[in-house]
Amino acid sequence: MALKPDRIELLTDVSFFMSTTATRGGVVALSSGGSGVAMDDANAVVAYASNPSGAKPIGLLLNDVVDLDLTRQHINWHKDEVQKGGKVTVLRNGQVTTSNVQGSPAAGATAYLHSGGNVSSTQLTGAPAIGQFLSSKDADGYAKVSINIVN
Repeated sequence: MALKPDRIELLTDVSFFMSTTATRGGVVALSSGGSGVAMDDANAVVAYASNPSGAKPIGLLLNDVVDLDLTRQHINWHKDEVQKGGKVTVLRNGQVTTSNVQGSPAAGATAYLHSGGNVSSTQLTGAPAIGQFLSSKDADGYAKVSINIVN
């Protein structure tokens, strides 16, 4: 699990789809944009950015995205799973404890988008800021991060 349950969700968004499998706890970026205000625009797709330079972060992924044969088993609702290609919930403003942390951040450091949806205190070229670290990594590799994705 890359995201612990202790979190503060101030603003979430459910208007984006995700077409790849992923584990919750990383920052997703816009892969292709939708049009207008339609909530069911299949062109509004997010993904973990392989290169954060110039990426447009949307928020922190709150669901596990899985690829299951739904004729043989059902989605585990208790784990908040979403079928690949479905709508995901992203945190735009709040606080989480995640293990998707690159490097060794210090409390108070600015959090930047890193490759693969990770968060880092080291800014790669062109990587946008997405919040602030509220702790350093613990023994299990988790750090508390304040997420504030602004337009």
